[in-house]
Amino acid sequence: MSLDGHYDPSNIFGKILRGEMPSAKVFENDDVYAFMDVFPQTRGHTLVIPKRSQARNFLEESPLQLGALMQGVQIVAKAVRSALNPDGLVITQFNGTAAGQTVFHLHFHVIPRWEGQAVGRHASGGMADPSELRALAAEIAAKIEA
Repeated sequence: MSLDGHYDPSNIFGKILRGEMPSAKVFENDDVYAFMDVFPQTRGHTLVIPKRSQARNFLEESPLQLGALMQGVQIVAKAVRSALNPDGLVITQFNGTAAGQTVFHLHFHVIPRWEGQAVGRHASGGMADPSELRALAAEIAAKIEA
């Protein structure tokens, strides 16, 4: 899919937001929903998505919505750091197929990194165990600052 097109509400993240598909929730407020990536690149790989948006990518989102989304990304990144104590964090976002985007609902990846530990390829690793993801989500969620 190119950078241009129409939002498809049947995408997996739309289904998660509507409760049609399960997810391991980490954080939710009025603007964002964060959950564990089922194809994690590292332990703790978390996704943050806008709840009330039909933006397929960063270029389509309004500045006001981006502000709320980035606040959510920071909240989640701090919690991932506190819960998992990584050596670093990758915060990334893809726009268009050529850039590696596979789900066309705007989203950010929070990926913890540890020195000397390999990172899996985006959207190509094996599916994680759902019970392990739920436990990890609870561990991260417990570090969300009120």
